Amino acid sequence: MTFGSRFAAALEARGPLCAGIDPHATLLHEWGLDDDVAGLERFALTAVEGLAPHVAVVKPQSAFYERFGSRGVAVLERVIAESRAAGALVLLDVKRGDIGSTTQAYADAYLDPASPLAADAITASPYLGFGSLDPMIDTARKHDAGLFVLALTSNKEGPEVQHARTEDGAGSTETVAGRMLDHLRQLNAGEEPLGSFGAVIGATIGESPLDFAFNGPILAPGFGAQGGTVADIRRIFGSAVSAVTPSSSRELLRRGPSIEAMRDEALRLNEELRA
Repeated sequence: MTFGSRFAAALEARGPLCAGIDPHATLLHEWGLDDDVAGLERFALTAVEGLAPHVAVVKPQSAFYERFGSRGVAVLERVIAESRAAGALVLLDVKRGDIGSTTQAYADAYLDPASPLAADAITASPYLGFGSLDPMIDTARKHDAGLFVLALTSNKEGPEVQHARTEDGAGSTETVAGRMLDHLRQLNAGEEPLGSFGAVIGATIGESPLDFAFNGPILAPGFGAQGGTVADIRRIFGSAVSAVTPSSSRELLRRGPSIEAMRDEALRLNEELRA
């Protein structure tokens, strides 16, 4: 099955929620853990146990593991493997973007099943030009993996690039974010039930004139503790809402270290989103 097919099936079976497993130092301390590799491992694997069996998508943020060096990356490998074993899709949040052989190396690291870090999909930055992602796109196709491209994020610095206007080749202009969505629309054309090439679009972006129906999956970070609501998800994405996985991290992880409390919060949020 393509990633788009697996994504659509997972959301249908488990609900749309994406659970972020981001071991912030402050969260480790809130759990009574030290900010070291032992604390990281206890935190991350407990979160996997509480969340991965109950959500469609698990999204570990690679940076919070990388900061501990090779031992932290070893924990990330376990998070990926154990989340997938629990039936969740793993979207590895790495936001990589480079050119040529370096992009290919990133693709091999995160999308090739031969790699211990291989995930179902990754996040990627297209702002060296969308064509710079071609090695990732080709590798994703080869291995039935997915790619979520940064399109319209909700950080305050984003509009400097994403709202800038560029010529569309026909004498008019469009925003850079709109151009990214056009590229995704082309990649996903004709795919059923959904293409495998998605976008990252913030759940707190406010009003946007862009058309988010590009036949691909959408990751909507910022749901929950960062202010995004179910009403925001409906308002922003409209007819494309069935392809959206809203991501929540702190809202879930602050229920820990209780496995049951994290599970119950994930189930509650999923029911709220399904409604």
